[in-house]
Amino acid sequence: MKLGIGYVLFMLVIGGVAITANAQKSGATAPGLTQLEKMTSRFAPTPLRVDTSKLSPGDQQALVKLIEAAGILNDLFLRQMWSGNIALYSWLQKDTTPVGKARLHYFWLNKGPWSDIDEYRAFLPGVPPRKLPGANFYPENMSKQDFESWVAMLPEDQQKEAKGFFSVIRWKEQTEPQKSGPKSSSARSSASTANRELISVPYSEEYKEDLTQAANLLREAAALTDNGSLKKFLNLRADAFLSDDYYESDLSWMDLDAPLDITIGPYETYNDEIFGYKAAFEAYVNVRDEEETAKLSTFSRLLQHIEDNLPIDPQYRNSKLGTTAAIRVVDQILATGDGAHGVQTAAYNLPNDERIVQQKGSKRVMLKNIQEAKFRSVLLPIARRTLSKSALVDVNFELFFTHILAHELMHGLGPHQINVQGRDTTVRAELKEIYSAIEEAKADVTGLFALQYMMDHAKDLGLGDTLPSDAAAQRQLYTTYLASSFRTLRFGLNDAHGKGMAMQFNFFTDKGAYVEHADGTFSVDLDKIKLAVAELDHDLLTLEAQGDYAGAKQMLDELAVVRTPLKRTLDSLQEIPTDIEPIFSTAEELAPSMKQQPAVKPMRKKKTR
Repeated sequence: MKLGIGYVLFMLVIGGVAITANAQKSGATAPGLTQLEKMTSRFAPTPLRVDTSKLSPGDQQALVKLIEAAGILNDLFLRQMWSGNIALYSWLQKDTTPVGKARLHYFWLNKGPWSDIDEYRAFLPGVPPRKLPGANFYPENMSKQDFESWVAMLPEDQQKEAKGFFSVIRWKEQTEPQKSGPKSSSARSSASTANRELISVPYSEEYKEDLTQAANLLREAAALTDNGSLKKFLNLRADAFLSDDYYESDLSWMDLDAPLDITIGPYETYNDEIFGYKAAFEAYVNVRDEEETAKLSTFSRLLQHIEDNLPIDPQYRNSKLGTTAAIRVVDQILATGDGAHGVQTAAYNLPNDERIVQQKGSKRVMLKNIQEAKFRSVLLPIARRTLSKSALVDVNFELFFTHILAHELMHGLGPHQINVQGRDTTVRAELKEIYSAIEEAKADVTGLFALQYMMDHAKDLGLGDTLPSDAAAQRQLYTTYLASSFRTLRFGLNDAHGKGMAMQFNFFTDKGAYVEHADGTFSVDLDKIKLAVAELDHDLLTLEAQGDYAGAKQMLDELAVVRTPLKRTLDSLQEIPTDIEPIFSTAEELAPSMKQQPAVKPMRKKKTR
């Protein structure tokens, strides 16, 4: 039986005795203090300090309001992840014992009682053993068939709302007895149980209090800033929080051109593992790096050229991409909600509304200070452990950074709006719950293909010094990507990025592009990796273009696994941090009134860095 908020509230009343008793009853063993500290040590504490002195006085005042608004989304996201999260978090804050503090710290890292990088297994007793596939977007006891049967009886407009990004699904208890005779085909027909029916509840109603507070803070920030595009976006996004209509504010976000860079709202659908329909709230508060933004925006003018040369049947290419937005390179001040749990986001490509993508393209935001921290604290130690000595010298931050940029750019390329058996649809709708893993792999591989294409044609494309293109740079690209593959694989197969990377790693290994040596280290066969990238890219793009759910699932089933040699390598990396734990120092100094995470204590020194 899945445990909801009622059970957690019961725990609050009777405290730790209930937790211990429940763990003993279920046979579960919750991690103790030593194990929790070891689990937490996989995230390297990283203070984030960002220079905000160049912001105008108005923007500096607006920044405080944006930090406060973003902080509200932490609580909102806790509710989205699990119905019991808020009550559990409150209980954990009252436990001041060493193990209680360790539990609270790891809970905050994951924004819930399940460890993101341990296949979402519970690390606290008295909770469901794994993260619920539907999070708190659907009733915990609703089956996939319940939902599909109910939706099939709805009018088209109500089907769209039920499957939309911005609503939750709940049971409505019927107060009137069922009448005999034919079943009603009304919008709220019974799904699976005679005395219950499913209903769709808009986010603006479900999260009204939090969204109203956040909207007010956005409007206050809009009144303070002297940047017109930021002012417009903040006011429109405040309106969207209360109306669930994000279209105009998404368009405005695409046009945002301000030193103070903000992303806030419901975006990614990773946490809806049933259908991939429901968007989780997140926020990123950033300051733009003007110099790097100008340098990397050179790539954006080449997107149509790359699209026209993708390794796919020409009929599936987009003859006219949407208008390409400028690339933003930023330093992150604060991330919250879905943007701040488990493995930290290094870059993002938004919005996900296909109408916006077709009309204006999508914006790529590169979090440079986050990427530098990951490279320094995680990737370099992994490279020293996994690469041959001759390959190690080719690990390069600039190409690590450039590939992440390419990855985000490639989300906007390839198939999006497709036609399947005469139906106009989208790749996301056809691939359903496996879309995220396929799309992340496609962006990875297409990013490699695009960079190789630009290197091969650098002179003709007028790239100059923007992208090095000699043989050394090509070795650095693929060798750095190989080292980064191990970093991503440690996220686990329940993570869309980790699953997509496992598929790539096994494909490249099978093609002889990744070579394992007798001492357990790896290197890249440069000629074979170029061919393998083009072949895998063709396969992934074709699966998306055809909306081939069965083919995509078969590929994941066969290749998105951890084989014995790979497991041996991953096991050897256990002493190396898996990712960073950002400490938002600047945000805390600017807005001390915002809800803070538990204090991070210095970690014991590790043997391997």
